[in-house]
Amino acid sequence: MSRSLSPARLEAFSDGVIAVIITIMVLELKVPGADGLAGLRAVLPTIFLYLLTFVQIGIYWVNHHYLVDEVETVSHGILWANLMFLFSLSLFPFATDWIGVKGLSSFTTALYAAVSILPGLGFMALWSRIRAQSAAPAHASWGKQIASVLLYLTAIPAAYYRPAASLALIGIVAVLWLLPPGAEGHPE
Repeated sequence: MSRSLSPARLEAFSDGVIAVIITIMVLELKVPGADGLAGLRAVLPTIFLYLLTFVQIGIYWVNHHYLVDEVETVSHGILWANLMFLFSLSLFPFATDWIGVKGLSSFTTALYAAVSILPGLGFMALWSRIRAQSAAPAHASWGKQIASVLLYLTAIPAAYYRPAASLALIGIVAVLWLLPPGAEGHPE
């Protein structure tokens, strides 16, 4: 007899993995060598990047919750799509730390933008799998997902012209997802 994984277990496992990802990120934050305001100024770019990454992961966590809430039974395809999504999220600490260690450059920022695309694609795969077996409307709009991936793709070449502009594009994606449903002109 085949046992199926409950949506609650899928969500609990995913919550645990996401919590570990965030924990790894915070452990990578290092106290600066300088004291006072000089030390704070030295780590501000790292703190900003940590905040941007934390917000991105948080947005995925919230939307994953809404998405998994629609699942009645977990199929083999959903399990693998979820693992692909979680794997792609797990790359964020690496890309974030790379910029923290090597500094903001064209390559480090392009790498961060490329890593940002992967969870978007993973979430789209999971969304598609769940949507295919669910009669309920999916929480996240397909259009917003496509726009996000396109902005991430644009951020890669932008990193070679201006790394800060590349991070701004990634920040725009975060703002797009932070807007309440329907605030961007269409209901979800």
